[in-house]
Amino acid sequence: MSTNTTQGVGFFERIAVRISDWSEKWFPDSYVFALLGVIIVALAAWSIGAPATSISRAFGDGFWSLIPFTLQMTMLIVCGYVVSVSKPVEKLIHLLARLPKDGRMAIVMVAFVSLSISLIQWAMSTVLTALLVIALAKRKELNMDYRAAAAAAFVGMGATWALGLSSSAAQLQANKASLPDNIYQLTGVIPFAETIFLWQSIVIVLVLIVISLAIAYWSAPMGKNVKRLEDFAIDFDEPLEVKTEQQTTRPGDWLETTPWLTILVAIIGIFWIYDQFVQQDPMIAISNLNTYNFLFLMLGLILHGTPRRFLNAVYKAVPACSGVLIQFPLYGSIAYMMTKAVNIEGYSVSHYIANFFVSISNTETFPVVMGVYSAVLGFFVPSGGGKWIIEAPYVMQAAHDLKVHLGWSVQVYNAAEALPNFINPFFMLPMLGILKLKAKDVIGFTVTQLLFHLPVVLFLLWILGRTLTYIPPQFS
Repeated sequence: MSTNTTQGVGFFERIAVRISDWSEKWFPDSYVFALLGVIIVALAAWSIGAPATSISRAFGDGFWSLIPFTLQMTMLIVCGYVVSVSKPVEKLIHLLARLPKDGRMAIVMVAFVSLSISLIQWAMSTVLTALLVIALAKRKELNMDYRAAAAAAFVGMGATWALGLSSSAAQLQANKASLPDNIYQLTGVIPFAETIFLWQSIVIVLVLIVISLAIAYWSAPMGKNVKRLEDFAIDFDEPLEVKTEQQTTRPGDWLETTPWLTILVAIIGIFWIYDQFVQQDPMIAISNLNTYNFLFLMLGLILHGTPRRFLNAVYKAVPACSGVLIQFPLYGSIAYMMTKAVNIEGYSVSHYIANFFVSISNTETFPVVMGVYSAVLGFFVPSGGGKWIIEAPYVMQAAHDLKVHLGWSVQVYNAAEALPNFINPFFMLPMLGILKLKAKDVIGFTVTQLLFHLPVVLFLLWILGRTLTYIPPQFS
């Protein structure tokens, strides 16, 4: 049995490596795709008769339209990283690393941690699980395949992250202040109760967790096929955790290394968080992206203890935000050009795309059609929130026209747009940087996950969508 399984994995891995080699040669950085998106949408608007002045005006007006959301996503990444590299979390990682008895079970545990934490905070999931893989890899007696464990650390980003609390699309739709006006006028506010907390959404999450864990177990190499940490000549002698305090010689040093400033600020923050959850429905409180980020920020302060340790962690987290900072303004421009640049008849590019969706879909098939489209587009625009800004105008218009549940349309997007993460190295980069691997080292195992996930996700989106009915937009 194990021999056949290994042969199957080898076959899938060879295919994935060839795809990876091809994409590394021909595919540029994701920022280039954002630039191409601007040009393509501008040409599309021009082709339907929109004046050049209208197109350029929409480009400029939309460029800064996502500033609040861009900062919120940046803080989400920073806070997730800061929490993950704190001393208490490091101790928890070493405790978990002692639990597995063999390599396969170690890989399954990594996958479970990734799937679970990504539901709460995707940025924290990628960092924390990478550190867990390193701790497990140092246990030579496990004979754990380092590649398969790295792929397991990333499985949450391809399966469950967009269906949880850190879903960019769900967070965006639940926050009026973060929504661009053109999308708000179309969808209104869609609370978590109508997206990630639908029982249909929970069913998808549970099914994907079971499937992911099973694949992680059966695809893990055994015996002579195992490639351990030592086989990659990787050295982790240098500690991964943030630097500890140096000797204090000045009053300013004492202020940086004392926990009292952190404690006092955290107490004030905790009272504010308590007030938010008492004064309103907890579901509404946690769906507020500002509250969500604030909670993790206070947690990071508390876990690091001193200002210096906290700032060291923040410094290390900032480079991971570069893609969000430079690409989200372009996504805002794309969204505006699709909706604001109109022709003499008053129609925009999004109007024509929505009509196309309506023409090839009906109420029942719309989730599958939209799911396939979102998955394909997700490879070229690897940003859950940014891509939703682009898709929402025409996708939600089509949902209106076909009378599809609006919250479920968001979840269709969430479940499908996560799938290309299994083969797109954009979101892998922070994790791979920590593990000192390349995308081609792990993509054979992530492609194996994708081959099973894709048909299951599309089937669930179709069958579960039939249990929901259309509800008009709710405006606050």
